Formats: sequence, structure tokens, C-alpha cells
Amino acid sequence: MIKPLQRRVFGTAALALAATLCAWAPATSAQTVAEIKKKGELTVGMLVDFPPYGTTNSSNQPDGYDADVARLLAKDLGVKLNLVPVTGPNRIPFLLTNKVDLLVASLAITPERAKQVQFSKPYAAASIVLYGDKKANIKTAADLKGKRVGVARASTQDVALTAVAPEGTEIRRFDDDASGMQALLSGQVDAIGCSTTVAAQIDKRAPANAFESKFLLRQQVMAVAMRPGQAELLKTVDDFVAHNTANGELNKLYRKWLETDLPKMQ
Repeated sequence: MIKPLQRRVFGTAALALAATLCAWAPATSAQTVAEIKKKGELTVGMLVDFPPYGTTNSSNQPDGYDADVARLLAKDLGVKLNLVPVTGPNRIPFLLTNKVDLLVASLAITPERAKQVQFSKPYAAASIVLYGDKKANIKTAADLKGKRVGVARASTQDVALTAVAPEGTEIRRFDDDASGMQALLSGQVDAIGCSTTVAAQIDKRAPANAFESKFLLRQQVMAVAMRPGQAELLKTVDDFVAHNTANGELNKLYRKWLETDLPKMQ
């Protein structure tokens, strides 16, 4: 588990990052649905290094399941969409320092994050696994002692791995999943904590049967994130998720990108 001291360190680092972002990026976000409609544009932060949820297309523009969900939301609101690429570590600071209206950024619902932002009803789900070299003798968390394990800094997988890794585990934190993936492929780490979608990307690039899932770290559900106190915007997004889940539109997008049905989520 993350100790109180670690939480304070992470909190201080997040505040410092938010202050840095505030110094160079102008505040552009709206506070209410009426302001978004008056502005005529919805500004959404999303990851572009987490395929198929967030990626870039052949024109180097944001794409993926999250991008399509954001497009559908903007269409429902009757406004244009402005997609802003963010990273795992800076996505919440971008939201809290008003660089975006909201996040559709594969952000998993966790108690710690719920203290900083308010979450909509879930619109997606993913499994987080410990994925590594098939030759590495790792079957349970206890086997991580003495192993080099990579993870995207400040991600759900970072939290999940830190909670179960025994003393003596060498956790190497990277800026994003792509960096962790490259570290695994180049032999810099024995395993990484990642989503099953990232694991599938590794399988496509690696020799056959080189890597495997070792064990499940966490099953996570992901939601749209907003700043606290935006009750009207929260209700609007919740209604959007409920309506487009019921009519099958979210399932169509999920099947388009993940080739499976949208899981049932609480």
C-alpha cells in the first residue's frame, strides 16, 4: 500500500507540476454546460499513447476509442471538439488548472483520484496485468523480489504494482506506456505493469511467445473526469453515458476499437 509519506510526496509533486503548467499554458476551459455551448467548443484532454483507447492516426491527429467518445459527446452538445494530448502524469493537473473542460483520457476511477476530480459513470473498462518475459519466473507478486519491473509513472498500474510489490522489487517508472513497452522489448526490465491492450501491442512487435501475462494486477473501470463542484456538467455527462450505453452507440465504438463488446460496469 502507498504510505502517507508517499502520498504527500506525490501530492506535492502534482501541485508543483500544476503550477508549472499554469505558467505556460493559458486557461481555456469552461465551467458550465452553458459556457461550453456559448464558447461553441468542447476542449477535451486525452492520452495518445494508450492504443486503442488513445492513439494518433496517419495524419498524426488524436484518435482511438476515447477520441470517438469525445466526438460523440461534442456532437450531443452541438459544439466543435478540440482534442488536447495529455500524458498520464499531467492529465489531472491539466484539468485542475483549467487547460481543458474535461478528460476522456482512460482515467481509471480510484479513491485517491476521486479526492481530486469528480467522475462520471464509467464509459470503458480495462484489465491491468503484470506482463513479462516468458523466461522470467514470476507467478505471484512475491516473485517480484529482485526483479526489474517497469510502469508508467502516476498511472493506475503504478498504484496497483506499488501496492503488491515486495521489498526488494526494483520498480522503474517511465513517462508513458510506450517507454515502458520499449524497456521490456529491449530487456531493460523483466516485466511491466500494463493494460491488456498494451500487452497486445507488445505481442505484435515481439517474437512469437516471447512474453506472457503473469498475473492480474487490477480490473479497472474508466470514466470522464471533471473538476469538483460541476454538478450540472456531471449530470450532463452521466446522462450522455447512460443514453449512449442504452442505445448501443458506445458498444459500437468499443467493438470498432477493441473488437469485443463493452463490458457491463458498475
